[in-house]
Amino acid sequence: MKWMFLNYIRWSAGGDGDGGAFWCCDWPLFHRDDWQGGYNSFRRRLMRLGHIAFFGLGILNLLFAFTTKTIQLSPLYIEIASAGFIVAVIAMPLCCFLAAWRKPFRHLFPIPVIAVLAGIVPTVMGGL
Repeated sequence: MKWMFLNYIRWSAGGDGDGGAFWCCDWPLFHRDDWQGGYNSFRRRLMRLGHIAFFGLGILNLLFAFTTKTIQLSPLYIEIASAGFIVAVIAMPLCCFLAAWRKPFRHLFPIPVIAVLAGIVPTVMGGL
């Protein structure tokens, strides 16, 4: 049951990326050069980063799930890494969109970065 929930989170990240693409890229005003401050504006860059973070971290989560099937990791490492990746797949796009909305939210970025590290470090250490 637990793995089904985690896999649901992992696969839904791709769907969320599609929804994010519609919201931030296929919006009716997207074609305007000055939309959200223009293509190179801080706001627009963070919206693009948030959109791609759904896909990138979703893929990273799926790779982790496949890794746990091929490499013998201790249950403790699996729990820590899985929690880190799940927090990252939620927190990174959220931080990106919040920072695009209000600049002071950019100070929240250490949360998803630490979460990704909490996923990668136990996976690598357990695979050695």
